[in-house]
Amino acid sequence: MAEALSLNRFRVVLSHPSHPGNIGAVARALKTMGLSRLYLVNPRSFPDPEAETRASGATDVLANATVCNSLEEALAGVSMAAAFTARRRELALPMQWARQAAGTLAEAAQQGDVALVFGNETYGLSNEELAICQLPVMIPANPEYSSLNLGAAVQLMCYELRMATQDLGEAPASFGELATVDEVENMLGHFQTAMTASGFFNPENPKRLMPRLRRMFGRIHLERDEVNILRGMLASFQFPEKFRKRD
Repeated sequence: MAEALSLNRFRVVLSHPSHPGNIGAVARALKTMGLSRLYLVNPRSFPDPEAETRASGATDVLANATVCNSLEEALAGVSMAAAFTARRRELALPMQWARQAAGTLAEAAQQGDVALVFGNETYGLSNEELAICQLPVMIPANPEYSSLNLGAAVQLMCYELRMATQDLGEAPASFGELATVDEVENMLGHFQTAMTASGFFNPENPKRLMPRLRRMFGRIHLERDEVNILRGMLASFQFPEKFRKRD
């Protein structure tokens, strides 16, 4: 992995996009993955209010988009251009799947700008456009239904590029404050008291009930709020009159 390679090295090029809503969706896809450079080759309608609506907060990407008259103009200065296609072409260069291509493009981006080229929503890239690019790329979709809309295809490849170029570290923690050992032990004592009072637990013949409960709760790393919930439930079973709703 190329660690923390700048995503500003990548530009996304849309050749002859016909629907402004798709342009907005692509802008949103770029921004969510940390890319920002959008090039449009002869868009049918741009700027357009529908593009801004579909961008959903990524209007800065639209505002900074570069509109070009030709694919050659959009690719000026890049060290590698990847052409995305849904079908194999005769006389095309060796094809790569999207994930492999992300690694190839990440390496190329260490030398200069890299372009991801997507064709028109209806007919894709022409053979002439494909020939200008150095790397044909396919997304390994279901062969029986491989049709991806433009925004989804761009989103998927931008994700692969982010994974190939960024040192993401550990995923953020999603749990609350863990219960302390004494809080868990007090809860287990509460369990034992409640189970004894109900007749479920016999202190004279304990078997292995308490060790099994301790192991179960130790395995799931209880949070403090969860301990409080469990103890509240036990208290409601022991003293239902205190918890019964009053009219």
